[in-house]
Amino acid sequence: MFAERVDVDEIPADVRRFNEVYASGDGCMLAAWAEDDRVVASIAYRPYDGRFPHLNLMQGKVVEVVRLYVDPAWRRQGLAARLYAELRRLALEQGVQVFYLHTHPFLAGAEAFWRMQGFELLCRDADPVWQTIHMQALIRPPAPSTKR
Repeated sequence: MFAERVDVDEIPADVRRFNEVYASGDGCMLAAWAEDDRVVASIAYRPYDGRFPHLNLMQGKVVEVVRLYVDPAWRRQGLAARLYAELRRLALEQGVQVFYLHTHPFLAGAEAFWRMQGFELLCRDADPVWQTIHMQALIRPPAPSTKR
C-alpha cells in the first residue's frame, strides 16, 4: 500500500512499542482471525499526539484510529465495519469523546468507508505526495429509546 512512500523495512514506532501503546496504555487493538489462526483483519486506536497543528480537534479525550487492514480475500464482507463497531464500543467504555483519523485518496474506498461509519471531513492537505484527508467522529453513547 505505502511501498513507494515509506521505508517498508522500518517497523512503525507504535508497533515497536506495542505493549506500551496498545496492551497496557490508553490504546486498543483488535484483530479478526481465520480458522487457521491467521490474522485477517485489524483495527486500533491510540492517543492522538497532536502532530497536525493545523487541525482544530475538540477538547476532551481524542484518539486516533489506525491500523485498519483487511486481507484482500476477506474484503467486502462487512468485517471492517464490524471491527470498527467493536472498537467504538470499547472507546465509549474508556471515555473516548472523539475519533480522529487520516487517510489518503490512493487508498481506494477509504474515505467513503469512513463516511459510512459517521466520520466527517476536517480538511484535505495540499501536499502532492500524500494528499492527506483528515476526518473525525464524535463518540457518543446511543440515545435512549423513547418507545414504550
